[in-house]
Amino acid sequence: MLQDIKAGSVYFIVVFSVGFLLGTIRVLVLVPKLGEMLSGLIELPIILTASWIICSWVVTRFSVARVWQSRLTMGVTAFGLLMLAELLLSIIIFENGIGQHFNTYLSLNGALAIAGQLVFAAFPLIQIYTSDVKERA
Repeated sequence: MLQDIKAGSVYFIVVFSVGFLLGTIRVLVLVPKLGEMLSGLIELPIILTASWIICSWVVTRFSVARVWQSRLTMGVTAFGLLMLAELLLSIIIFENGIGQHFNTYLSLNGALAIAGQLVFAAFPLIQIYTSDVKERA
């Protein structure tokens, strides 16, 4: 289980770093030209593709077992750390209150963001089944 938590932590750190870079580009370059919604729709498949690749690398690197318990632990760990990091950034950098932070998820952009984050968290589990399909082919 400790190995699964370590894997989830590394998964979070690497994806969060990529997301921070993409988010900076989105806010500084895309949002002024395309608006918040379209910019988010452009960023989402890019970060999810990166997350898929990173997840696969982390699973291999940390030898995360191909059982749902291990993969769930990895995904929940990564998701929990991501939610905590986003909350802290919202409070410290953007000076939002906790309620104000959670209210952002009620907008369409916020709903898309949380949906993407849930998919990110599910990737370790999903990859059990996609690797089964590849092995049978």
